[in-house]
Amino acid sequence: MEIVQIVILAITGLFLTFIGLLRVSNPIANYSKNSGINLDKDVNLLNEIRGVSAVMLCGGLIIGSGALFQPMTFTSSVVGLLIFVGFAIGRFISIAIDGKPNKQLVTGIAFELVFGVAHAFGLFSQLM
Repeated sequence: MEIVQIVILAITGLFLTFIGLLRVSNPIANYSKNSGINLDKDVNLLNEIRGVSAVMLCGGLIIGSGALFQPMTFTSSVVGLLIFVGFAIGRFISIAIDGKPNKQLVTGIAFELVFGVAHAFGLFSQLM
């Protein structure tokens, strides 16, 4: 089971690190290309987006560290579960309140759910 856990942590850690890095470095282009969202050059909005993106980047580094260092595996799995399930919960709340988003964002929800379930599986396998 250990190899499955390493693969989960490696894939999701790289994914979150990459997305976080893209969004920190150039949020206007990244959101337009990957989410279909056109951002204005609003300093306050960009500041908020870069802040959340930096959390994603750091979360990805923590998750990925669990694939490299066995003592970090449990912590990395918990962080992955919280981030991916947290994003999915927030998006479902938004759908209920604000309506259905575009296809690209719905695809994002699917990835977040799959990655969140993968981390839950990894945690469960560690505890058994």
